[in-house]
Amino acid sequence: MSNFSVNRFRFFRCLLILSLFGAAASSTARGQIPAFAGGLPSSAAEGKQTAVLAGGCFWGVDAVFKHVKGVENVVAGYSGGSAASAQYEVVSAGRTGHAESVKITYDPSKISYADLLRIFFSVAHDPTELNRQGPDSGTQYRSVIFYSNEDQKQIALGYIEQLNKAGVFRKPIVTQVVPLKAFYPAERGVSPEFPRVPSQQPLYR
Repeated sequence: MSNFSVNRFRFFRCLLILSLFGAAASSTARGQIPAFAGGLPSSAAEGKQTAVLAGGCFWGVDAVFKHVKGVENVVAGYSGGSAASAQYEVVSAGRTGHAESVKITYDPSKISYADLLRIFFSVAHDPTELNRQGPDSGTQYRSVIFYSNEDQKQIALGYIEQLNKAGVFRKPIVTQVVPLKAFYPAERGVSPEFPRVPSQQPLYR
């Protein structure tokens, strides 16, 4: 099977996993995911900001955030490992330390970091699955929030604590919160831009 066919198959499988998670969200969570109740930074961030998140196959997470109002760009790639091993076929073996991730560029005047995490927890993936999402198994599919500053770290940790204490999910959230060391964009040919679905409509705009 050609690389094109393999990547196309994986792309549609990721979208299927995403749709199944959305359909099962009501059974995974005990009702709607509440907004972050903690304090936000005293001064609003100015200019474009970025968030790096990992939640299973990056094609599925990419498909969600590309249609969120206030998000200006989403790039699929890898975080958690070295530059030398940031290649799709190598990462897929699950021994590089990388997680399939997305780098989200957003306008904080239109959507907050906490709101992005709310979508991440409620729509983009199941944060209670350890080192897997659906049939995709391995540390490269783990749930991770890669924070780039102290504000992101405190919001992420506070939100996870809030959701766990409220018993929002039937199982504890296993999402890791770790510092972002580097983000490596996926190579041409495996990026979600490759097998695009022309008829896909915006989910949140």
